[in-house]
Amino acid sequence: MILKIILILFALYLLTWLIDFSGRQKPQWGITFSQFYAQEELSLNWQESYLAVLDEFNNRDLRLIAYWQYLESEEGQFDFSDLDWQIEEAEKRNKQVVLVVGRKVPRWPECHEPDWLNPLTEDLKKQKLLIYLETIIKRYQNNKTIWAWQIENEPLFRFFGNCPKPDKKFLKKEIQLIKSLDPTRPIIVTDSGEISTWLGTAGISEIFGTTLYRQVWNKHFGWLKYPYPPFWYALRSLLVKSFSATKEVIISELQAEPWAPRQQSIVDLPLTEQVERFKSKDLKNNLRFAQKTGIDKIYLWGAEWWYWRKIKGDESYWETGKEILNK
Repeated sequence: MILKIILILFALYLLTWLIDFSGRQKPQWGITFSQFYAQEELSLNWQESYLAVLDEFNNRDLRLIAYWQYLESEEGQFDFSDLDWQIEEAEKRNKQVVLVVGRKVPRWPECHEPDWLNPLTEDLKKQKLLIYLETIIKRYQNNKTIWAWQIENEPLFRFFGNCPKPDKKFLKKEIQLIKSLDPTRPIIVTDSGEISTWLGTAGISEIFGTTLYRQVWNKHFGWLKYPYPPFWYALRSLLVKSFSATKEVIISELQAEPWAPRQQSIVDLPLTEQVERFKSKDLKNNLRFAQKTGIDKIYLWGAEWWYWRKIKGDESYWETGKEILNK
């Protein structure tokens, strides 16, 4: 009897892999671009790589990142020239931008802050963060290219990043501040799609963003391929929209590059190992997988790496991206 139950459950699990929740409707593809990743990790000409992403892919949606260490490298002295340029170039091409703001923003070590902040107590850091956020929102609150603010990145997820302990109360204070300055644009809060339950995060904002990673490296298990079917994301998306104040769920990060082990940079991996861990067919498979969740807005994660591979002589990822995004 127990064996029969196990077999039935296994059959149901396999069945969930076959269900396409999209109704064969294509999602709205977006791309995340990180100046920090392109410049610091991949040693690219980040402006050149950004323009290539803008000009060679037809997606309308972009997710850009405000890095505190770049914008306020000296306390009270703001330099928005790089971020202004990114937004202006996006505007020229009729892109729609999600701007990620805060202290914990995309790319390792996750928490990005200027050096002058280091000697301060955590309470003082939070006070400075609110001043920083107010400055950013006031600068761009009338910019029509920005359609949403993402506040922090996976702010309540405690298992990844060199960051202080999550503080839900302070997160709500950040959201309240931004809503007071710009009550019209929606706010996005994100969480892990693979490890988190979403229970603490769902309902905090109008839009909820989930990650979607397929193969990662874990210090306890080594290389790990997540067993979740598209149903895992589709069901939780439905529950979040049905039973919380959140009205929309997006995939804010779809894995489109290899995961580097032991918190290494991707460039530290031999080129052959990069390809072994993430082939161009894996990129195609991840895009198909994400589409089957039925979540209709999906931001790809790793276009900077595609460009880096391209200038190294391997155009397969770049061309695969064009094949999918330019249809």
